[in-house]
Amino acid sequence: MSTSNKRLLYFGTPSYSASLLSFLIKKGYNFVGVVTQPDKEVGRKKVLTPSPVKEVALEHSIPVFTPLRLRKEYDFINELNPDAIICFSYGQIIPQEVLDIPAIGCLNVHGSILPKYRGASPLQAVLIHREKETGVTLMEMTRGMDEGPIYDSLSFPIPEDINYTDLIPLLVEAAKSILDKDLDDYLDGKLVSTEQDPLEATYCYPIKKEEEKLDLSKPSEELLGYIHGLSEEPGGYFLLSDEKLKAYNARRYSYDKKGEVGALTPSKDGLILECTDGEILLTDIQLEGKKRMKATDFINGHPHIKGEKLS
Repeated sequence: MSTSNKRLLYFGTPSYSASLLSFLIKKGYNFVGVVTQPDKEVGRKKVLTPSPVKEVALEHSIPVFTPLRLRKEYDFINELNPDAIICFSYGQIIPQEVLDIPAIGCLNVHGSILPKYRGASPLQAVLIHREKETGVTLMEMTRGMDEGPIYDSLSFPIPEDINYTDLIPLLVEAAKSILDKDLDDYLDGKLVSTEQDPLEATYCYPIKKEEEKLDLSKPSEELLGYIHGLSEEPGGYFLLSDEKLKAYNARRYSYDKKGEVGALTPSKDGLILECTDGEILLTDIQLEGKKRMKATDFINGHPHIKGEKLS
């Protein structure tokens, strides 16, 4: 049986996972089904909307399965009889009972260079921690969270001051490249794995609601990391006169602290924010109840912003 005829089952949910699925379909791989998160209510009108992965599957007449709790609803996978599972950002823990079904195995595309940043938010984590590079890792799925043996990884540099939203396309391209290189060998049993060193493992967890409030007591580098790691969704925020001021993009302005922490100074390039150990420049912001805008446009509409303080 050639790799193009092997029965594959895809697990994924968001738009970047849908992009990878589209790529693999175009390469000629045979997907007997797709497993994704259930449709969600979207917008003020709460329109029931399928996941991007589901939309791609339906466009190609691939059967779609949306179990609310996979650990309780997986009999359909036995019936599909997949040779292998490929997973890229599904959103639920895949139980061992499912991992045991495919004869070849269950391949996960993880968004970091393992064993660093095991867990649910690796892309946000590399930005929050101001890493210089990241990448993707192909690993065999096991019971432990991202603990399985590694087949291959592909790293790339993180552009300076890039945010989470803009980093995603770079990750997807890396995922396409590594699968283009390795997937056939994996399906043929030719790809050799190595165990991870648990002593080098670090972990990242889903971003908590309280982490969206940006903490001015943190060093400026850490603040920049959170601003970029949370942008564009959900968006980290400060408080300006008890109103949320979201910061979508920022950059280093100065290593000299010139005023009180939280103080704002308008400039031709944006809003200068005083931090504990220097200054950062807010360039892309949104005041609660208003549209997102360049900080320079915000300044034009708020001529008395000099001296105001964020908290």
